[in-house]
Amino acid sequence: MKPLVLTSIGRALPALDALTATDGVEVKRVPLLPAASALDAERPTVVLLDRALAQSTGEERALFAQLAEQAALVGLGERGETEPPDALPGALLAAFIAADAPAAAARVALHGALRHAAALVAARKAARLEGRSASDLHELTRIGVALSTERDLLALLEMILSEARRISTADAGSLYLVERPEDAPASLRFKLTQNFTLPNLPFSESQIPLDHGSLSGYAASTGEPLIIPDVYLLPEDVSYRQNRSFDEKFHYRTKSMLVIPMRTHRDEVIGVLQLINRKRSADVRLTTNEIVEREVLPFDQRAVDLVGALASQAAVAIENSRLYEDIERLFEGFVMASVTAIESRDPTTSGHSSRVATLTCGLAEAVDRVGAGPYRALQFSREQMREIRYAGLLHDFGKVGVREQVLVKQKKLYPSDLSIIKHRFQFLLQRADLQYERERAEYLFTHGKHKYADVLSQLDLVRRAEREELQRFLDSIVRANEPTILPEGTFEELSEINARTFVDFDGIEKPLLSDEELRYLMINKGNLDQRERREIESHVTHTFRFLEHIPWTRELKGIPEIAYGHHEKLNATGYPRQVGAEAIPVQTRMMTISDIYDALTATDRPYKRAVPPDRAVEILHDEAKGGALDPALLDAFVEAKVFELVKPEPARRRSPSVAMHVQKG
Repeated sequence: MKPLVLTSIGRALPALDALTATDGVEVKRVPLLPAASALDAERPTVVLLDRALAQSTGEERALFAQLAEQAALVGLGERGETEPPDALPGALLAAFIAADAPAAAARVALHGALRHAAALVAARKAARLEGRSASDLHELTRIGVALSTERDLLALLEMILSEARRISTADAGSLYLVERPEDAPASLRFKLTQNFTLPNLPFSESQIPLDHGSLSGYAASTGEPLIIPDVYLLPEDVSYRQNRSFDEKFHYRTKSMLVIPMRTHRDEVIGVLQLINRKRSADVRLTTNEIVEREVLPFDQRAVDLVGALASQAAVAIENSRLYEDIERLFEGFVMASVTAIESRDPTTSGHSSRVATLTCGLAEAVDRVGAGPYRALQFSREQMREIRYAGLLHDFGKVGVREQVLVKQKKLYPSDLSIIKHRFQFLLQRADLQYERERAEYLFTHGKHKYADVLSQLDLVRRAEREELQRFLDSIVRANEPTILPEGTFEELSEINARTFVDFDGIEKPLLSDEELRYLMINKGNLDQRERREIESHVTHTFRFLEHIPWTRELKGIPEIAYGHHEKLNATGYPRQVGAEAIPVQTRMMTISDIYDALTATDRPYKRAVPPDRAVEILHDEAKGGALDPALLDAFVEAKVFELVKPEPARRRSPSVAMHVQKG
């Protein structure tokens, strides 16, 4: 039976077209919200609930709850909405789609809702099975909720197999997943095994053909369950056989078996549950043949029904988990591509974002272990750790909005500006030579060789003095161009050069060093002037604005704010907002420590040398004493040796300009 999607008349959703074309979904447009009793209980149904349909119920809000028991409710919002409006029953929605949501995201949400609808149908079918008690239904519901909340695939498979064994009192079991590679035949991957009698069995994944030769292969190929009272007594006319090598090797007796295919809402088999030896008592260990004969029972209809219902829920949960993993891989790829784009614009900071993410996550784990101090009760969940990691990876993404010449600037002057100055001095040197030749020729023409040697010597002295002075000036400019704290007297020499003039090609008198060039060369710390520094600092705001436009999940919605404050200081001396401690989240405080540490220890950036780790820690402590950094977090960073998670090369010398980390880190 085709799944059904109900939507409001006049409401357009492009993703529905793809569903009808590829998934065989029927779409109906309705003027009013249907009653739960009007729906076909055997048919997976999704209701796309917008304000118009929601308001058609009048004041009877209870209708939503009744409808949610029969169908998957998907909220439809207006453009720009990221959360369900008050008009929709947010707690009952299986998904929410804004009007301007990307088509891919809308399709993912609709597929998830269809799976939820299929699970509701499966649950209703299970509820109607003959002899089903209220406790069975409660148990399946509990299992279904547990399965729906577990996103880690391996943990999910463990839960599925454990619950299947428990509700059927099976001594052992195995779980297989179907693999369908594009360039090879489909197969079954043996993913998991459990055995109550032999709990310490060695296990490694393996593959078996997806054919009728094995019990699990037969169930996966045909989609039919196998209920076998004794696998040692199989009929001669069946194609499948039980491999007894396991029993012989480990002295185990496999007797009754239940093999259940796990189907998705598309009726596609994605795996097989294989349960072994249903027992009278779950606590009995089957250590001898006598115990096996006494305790092992065939799987009855109740066990088949329970495990079958669980298998349907499990298939949905596995598909959801795989979809979630696919989305995670997709987003991970996007994040890493973004980091590559950032670092390709400034190759000197290559690896910085990944190192900051590693250090910040390491510090978060260290804080989790702290047993005293202001953060002793702080614990980070798996999702919060992902949030911290992504914030660390993307904290410098805003550098894409900074001019590349500023971002990669290594000296005080831009290369083109220094080249112009060198050409200017070369012109003056050549003109001095030309003046020398002109005056020598004029003397010979006027006076002949009378006292020529004396005059030539004097001309040589003048030319040499002029060349030496020009070279001294140029050397001073080149030294001043280095981004270090300048020695005493250098600025005066630059001012002297600026005061000297020359006549250019057009006969215009100009200063030997322009005011603009002088301003850059007189930067007394680092290599950026105030305007350039503000432009570099603007990368934080660019990062926040970029991240704010991403439709994060609820678990990751804090990423923009965490990244926004990574250059703020607790004493409100940071940038760009100069906010104090109360406005800086603990995740951001951790990132700030990691960011500064990596900027200090980064190996041989062109504008500074790396400092050793112990010196970097000293600088961090100085910052904490001054009220800029969180001392408790810094103590955790040092005591747990979080900095050892990254291994910078030893610095060859200590930089005299360590304070420059704020402009490039």
